Amino acid sequence: MKVSKKYAQASQAITQKSYDIAEGINTLLSLPKAKFDETVELHVKLGVDGRNADQQVRGVCILPHGTGKSLKVLVIAKGDKADEATKAGADYVGAEEIVSKIQGGWLDFDVCITTPDMMGVVGRVARVLGPKGLMPNPKSGTVTMDVAKAIRDAKAGKVEYRLDKTNNVHVIIGKVSFGKDKLLDNFNTVIEALTKAKPAAAKGQYFRNVTIASTMGPGIKINVTM
Repeated sequence: MKVSKKYAQASQAITQKSYDIAEGINTLLSLPKAKFDETVELHVKLGVDGRNADQQVRGVCILPHGTGKSLKVLVIAKGDKADEATKAGADYVGAEEIVSKIQGGWLDFDVCITTPDMMGVVGRVARVLGPKGLMPNPKSGTVTMDVAKAIRDAKAGKVEYRLDKTNNVHVIIGKVSFGKDKLLDNFNTVIEALTKAKPAAAKGQYFRNVTIASTMGPGIKINVTM
């Protein structure tokens, strides 16, 4: 695989097989920079088998310093809840008409929140929203009667974590411009949430592999024992 000159230089700068988190973040921040503010992601391989219902890992946490991304929030609701959503700062608010718009291919939003009574309507676009990670779900706090809180949480930097098919979790923890301290706080917040979410049925080492990486940079392995 052909890689860029900057990527090759960055790879050469990673001199250890693994790092403590503070040292790992310092290393990431010292790598050659792209021409834009790169996103920093956390990738975690967990010692679970997601094929078993009792070993699922899914939840949400609010990053203390946000993700660095301005999220567009859609609320599908009617009546008072629609008014509440508008006042709370939702970017888009609607009901059947907005679902029809989604059916037509519109997906200009990052988070979709709805009320329980509207799930039948939202279900019409489940096949569209589901694969893109946009389908409202009670477990992620996006199916709720307290739409104002859900909007505030989303805007404040709430992130969802869930297992993929290979038992990995991928979470944004900020931007390169955040600097060491903010990235460290966000990293620790996600690791604490994953620790609390450990299924009772999980056996052996829980954190199998923990890596951080910027958008254009190589992965940096982090020491996390559990």
